[in-house]
Amino acid sequence: MIRRLSRVLGAPYARPLRMHLAGLIVYAILQGLAFVLIVPVLRPLLRGDVDAALPWVAVLAGTVVACAAAYWIQAQLGYRLGTALSQALHHRIGDHLAALPLGWFTPARVGRVARMSSTGVVDIMGVPAHLLAPLVTSYVTPAVVVFAMIFLDWRLAVATLVAVPLVILVFRWTARLFAATDHAVDAAGVEAANRVVEFAQNQAVLRAHGRSDFDQLEAALLEQRAAGRKQLLRAVPGLAAAGLVVQALVTIVLITGVYLATSGPTVDAAALIALLVLTVRFAEPLMAAAELGAAVRMAGNSLARVDELLATPVLPEPATAGTFTTPGTIELDGVGFGYDSRPVLRDVSLRVPARSVTALVGASGSGKTTVVRLVARFFDTRTGVVRVGGADVRDLTTEQLMSQISVVFQDVYLFDAGIADNIRAGRADATDAEVAAAAALARVDEIADRLPDGYDTRVGEGGARLSGGERQRISIARAILKDAPIVLLDEATAALDQDNEAAITAALTALSRDRTLLVIAHRLRTVQSADQIVVLADGGVAESGTHEELLLRNGQYAHFWNERSRARGWRLTPA
Repeated sequence: MIRRLSRVLGAPYARPLRMHLAGLIVYAILQGLAFVLIVPVLRPLLRGDVDAALPWVAVLAGTVVACAAAYWIQAQLGYRLGTALSQALHHRIGDHLAALPLGWFTPARVGRVARMSSTGVVDIMGVPAHLLAPLVTSYVTPAVVVFAMIFLDWRLAVATLVAVPLVILVFRWTARLFAATDHAVDAAGVEAANRVVEFAQNQAVLRAHGRSDFDQLEAALLEQRAAGRKQLLRAVPGLAAAGLVVQALVTIVLITGVYLATSGPTVDAAALIALLVLTVRFAEPLMAAAELGAAVRMAGNSLARVDELLATPVLPEPATAGTFTTPGTIELDGVGFGYDSRPVLRDVSLRVPARSVTALVGASGSGKTTVVRLVARFFDTRTGVVRVGGADVRDLTTEQLMSQISVVFQDVYLFDAGIADNIRAGRADATDAEVAAAAALARVDEIADRLPDGYDTRVGEGGARLSGGERQRISIARAILKDAPIVLLDEATAALDQDNEAAITAALTALSRDRTLLVIAHRLRTVQSADQIVVLADGGVAESGTHEELLLRNGQYAHFWNERSRARGWRLTPA
């Protein structure tokens, strides 16, 4: 655990951690010596020789004072280190998350990160603040006591050492019992946390269907409770065995001491009393270790998960910045990609000229969104090359690539801030006039005009106070404000009504005069007005061309167009 803790904390905290450990070891040794010094104090006192006991009393007092000072120093170091851990871990986790591929962030992983950065960090903070001290003293103090027993009465020391292997075996067995269910308990906790958030965020859907409960949440909570009970039931035998073994150890030493004292003058009363006291003091830290076992394992599991996260490979960054040879262009050259073992794209090649509109068309699962994600480097390709501005995206720094691209997703997330603040997320240094211009182009000014606080109106978490179409328009205004040469739109007009869609499409078409647009869309108007239409099917490019060219070929696009044209004429009429 110590090595993993040092690795997770990083180099800046290596020295404070070593100092804390050194202080703990000194404290544990002094504590053991204080117990051992009871023997030379008691021997003269039981003989009535107070003068002979006084020097040893002075030594004992000095050791106790030193022990108290060492305890205070290591406690202060531990508390300070534990407090610093919160900032250090959150910064390390945050910095690493910012460098991970965006495609890494699946819902399950996001839930695990949320749990890791909250309860997990608290568990780890408790290691130096609360757990290391009893853990170190549980081993070092008994070791000092046993070592002293060898010189005071080797037979009692042997009686103590005989049981030590059994104690170690029982402790390891108990740890394995807990470890066998740790993964299930953690998975159940993550699932329950995700379902609680889902239940809170989707109240509108549940109430619209007359539901005050949520079966998935109830099932997740029941599973979490069942996993916790299963772990406890499996661990009870180990915990009971640990307590019995430690008590058996004390009993063995007591019986051995009494036998030696009664079988002849081989052990004097002072030594026997003192050694029995030492035995009890030997057992107490072991019992503490058994009781702390669950907390230590929880902290160890949290450490392991943080360590695993920090070991997750990040997207490699080039040592030097790349060069844009054809600004505003996008090119895929022989690109192959898949999720896990499922291939999605096979040898895809296409070129998007600068200052043009290219529409991606295809059935669900054909790879349209994957193409957009590869251009934005959510992932790296398995084969082939993706170029932006003529440069391989792998040769560009993250800042370089993101400076070239604005992305408008189908699922929009807005921060719980004002409308202007959400638009300004596209460019933090934008002036109010620039924000207003972008808002007007995306028709956000109409939204702000009817709200009481205008552009300062808070939109709620995720934009919950706005409609889907309003959130999408703010997202488009954010992309317009960023003023990047390339705009990627993933079903950006899907949540808009016809009037707003026409206005946004016109705005985006105007933008295409000096920007490159790569659009995923099923709306006929967006597809028809594109300079180039690329049809994806079976993991590759089935056909490409203008609207008129593809209709004349009477291929997949023509079939798609005819189907949409027939659907466009549907009307709902009263019976």
